[in-house]
Amino acid sequence: MEFDIAHSVVSWLWKSFKTTGIGSRRHGRGRVRSTTPAEERYIILFAKRDRRTTAQQVANQFLAASGKQISRKTVARRLRGGGLYARRPVVCVPLTRQHRTARFQWCREHHNWTEQDWACVLFSDESRFSLSSDCRRQLIWRESGTACRPENIQEKDRYPTCSIMVWTGIMINGRIYVVANGSMTGQRYIDEVLLPHVRLFRGAVGDKFLFMDDNAT
Repeated sequence: MEFDIAHSVVSWLWKSFKTTGIGSRRHGRGRVRSTTPAEERYIILFAKRDRRTTAQQVANQFLAASGKQISRKTVARRLRGGGLYARRPVVCVPLTRQHRTARFQWCREHHNWTEQDWACVLFSDESRFSLSSDCRRQLIWRESGTACRPENIQEKDRYPTCSIMVWTGIMINGRIYVVANGSMTGQRYIDEVLLPHVRLFRGAVGDKFLFMDDNAT
């Protein structure tokens, strides 16, 4: 009967059995960890305090604090063991406290509106899309399922020159899309959005038409 075992392995086991009376391999303790549990907690805490720090920067800080040198791969393994992973941050437009307060107040004032009331409202928003790569891309250390927490969000309101602006208007029974190259100035907004598109919706809806432009009626 063949067990697909090398002859050298069988020979080594037989010699070991005749010498020690044991025919199995002793399990070693493995490689000794380069960091203690307390040091690992320090690494995780440092990354949580500055989530945009790199693994190499954490290793440098650990060397300065403890006098022990570890690699950035070791740092990454310790952070993964603590539930922290390198991920791209969620990017959003910064909102001040006044912005949030005004939006909340507006919602409270209109929470009793019917579907017929909302059918007369045209909501608008715009987004800018970069046509070039973001050379300043930066990863953060965060836990799984926490992408939208404030500490994991990167606020950004400036974009490279090579980009396009997409403006959209949304109603219950219709929508508008406008793509604009370059900067959207006030005059361009009037000539390319309000007059050719929004005015047509107003004429179709009538006197009850309400245009919501960034929460400003």
